[in-house]
Amino acid sequence: MRHADLIVRGGTLATPGGLHAGDVVCSAGRIVAFNAQGWTAEESVDARGLHVLPGVIDSQVHFREPGLTHKENLEAGTRGAVLGGVTAVFEMPNTHPLTLSAQDLQDKCERARGRAWCDYAFYMGGAAANADQLTALERLQACAGVKVFMGSSFGDLLVDDTAVLRRILRQGRRRLAVHAEDEARLRERRALVEHSADVRDHPVWRDAESALLATRRVVNLAMEARRRLHVLHVSTAEEMAFLAQHKASASISVEVTPHHLSLVAPECYERLGTLAQMNPPVRDARHQAALWQAVRNGVVDVLGSDHAPHTLDEKARPYPSSPSGMTGVQTLLPVMLDHVNAGRLRLQRLVDLTSAGPARIFGIESKGHLSIGYDADLTLVDLKARREITHAWIASVSGWTPYDGLRVTGWPIATVVRGRLVMREGAVVGQPEGQPVRFAETVPAPTPA
Repeated sequence: MRHADLIVRGGTLATPGGLHAGDVVCSAGRIVAFNAQGWTAEESVDARGLHVLPGVIDSQVHFREPGLTHKENLEAGTRGAVLGGVTAVFEMPNTHPLTLSAQDLQDKCERARGRAWCDYAFYMGGAAANADQLTALERLQACAGVKVFMGSSFGDLLVDDTAVLRRILRQGRRRLAVHAEDEARLRERRALVEHSADVRDHPVWRDAESALLATRRVVNLAMEARRRLHVLHVSTAEEMAFLAQHKASASISVEVTPHHLSLVAPECYERLGTLAQMNPPVRDARHQAALWQAVRNGVVDVLGSDHAPHTLDEKARPYPSSPSGMTGVQTLLPVMLDHVNAGRLRLQRLVDLTSAGPARIFGIESKGHLSIGYDADLTLVDLKARREITHAWIASVSGWTPYDGLRVTGWPIATVVRGRLVMREGAVVGQPEGQPVRFAETVPAPTPA
């Protein structure tokens, strides 16, 4: 008999070849077999009646540490992640201080060590201040890549100048992630909402044209520089049409969020007020229908939560002084599984958007698939379980969700990170032992023999 660390027995496995009944045998952090005959294990999980998915990767979260830990922190954020079935996260650079240097990245890694429940990587901010160092910075271990804010940011992170964008795009080779809103247009239009003070006007201020202008500009610049580009949280029909036309001629990947697929204006603003306030905004049904069509026809590559919490007190400020952002990492999978059960999305497509897709476009090593030799990252779900999402369930420091009271069908039952059971039946177990995500483009070249 051979001995393993963990065996997940009798589930329906979402493999690259389709759905198959089987076991997952985990040893030394890796998947070593799909048949448990001849194996014993330290720990066993009965997965009969459950689907075993490759671990969900959320490639856009804001965990607010350092500097803004009254809203969120790495421990609570990653605890929420594993409670929601997420096994790895990419965290954004708009913290205090901003993530602009090797020292900033190292500080975040040190903060995550022994506190992160899931695996993690951190984006380096792209800015005028560090543009000439990005070729080296993007290759650092635990760096998810470079993130550029064309709008909706502050200080050194705001990059609304074409000359600076060109410099950033020409420094480095990895896929560059971008928040595409046109800052000049946003500044011009802010008076519209300052006069009305009505959060229902959020998508009027940050209109579809502000998103399309920025997306067109950065795509054209990326094509000029021959740089791979990842357009975050696309929210408009016009952007999707433009991106669909250009994906074949440029290396562009596209993200959408669960809230843009699940909430719709004006109803969400009337029901939730500023709790529905995000950048870019939740828009009307025409735009949402275009996003769903892009999911179905393959234009969309990944789902990211854009988990970006603020406290309820901060969100209660009068609009537009209220901050944009909501929790999302913990609810990403339950909300999307509900869409699967409603027939809007096939389970295998969801797996591609949340596991295989992120691994493919970001060059993640040994994650994203249920395959022999890959990291034993597993998300066990009950597609028939009916649950209610509540504020009380949310692990975030901010303690709230825009989906409070939503009844969903489909729920994460257990989370396994590199062969370690970290969540079971709604409770975290063991210790937080997350490690940096490994990327092909950050691994040093082998030393010649």
